Amino acid sequence: MPYWGSRGLRGSALEEMVNMTNDLYLRRELAVVQKIPTPITPIEVSQNPRTISKAYFEKRSTVDYIGVAQGLPICFDAKETNEKRFPLGNIHEHQAAFMKSFEKQGGIAFLLVHFKLFGEIYYLPFTDMEKHLDIANSGGRKSIAYESFEKAYLVSNKQGFMVHYLEPINVYLERLNAKA
Repeated sequence: MPYWGSRGLRGSALEEMVNMTNDLYLRRELAVVQKIPTPITPIEVSQNPRTISKAYFEKRSTVDYIGVAQGLPICFDAKETNEKRFPLGNIHEHQAAFMKSFEKQGGIAFLLVHFKLFGEIYYLPFTDMEKHLDIANSGGRKSIAYESFEKAYLVSNKQGFMVHYLEPINVYLERLNAKA
């Protein structure tokens, strides 16, 4: 079972920026999006200061965030990489299954992928993520190269939003409407 401080708690800097963006989205009435806490069971607590020093995850979490943006249900996970590629091993099977079910119900599921080397964050639609996972599961490439991320889905830092992910969602929706 995973422990506190394991791979499951990476990405806290990105998550903090997303949390600040979500607070601003709420204040500006653009979206209501909340961080989904991962349920943990403490097994060791330090007395001074009183903090959890060892714990295990009670169950698998689905995604990091869930909410609604201007009437559209959204769910997403925030991921970071120190490499020039995004390892698909960072996406857990239960997360992909949840996102697929979410989209079947009419929602929009996606990843926010932070390439620390370049200081860039990309919106990765579930449909694109699923294609790459299918390739990996068929014996193909197990990662997505940085160059493969669409520049149109680059997440900006503007208008006070540190991670303004609503903009690339709009680009994605416009592309879907153009195909229909």
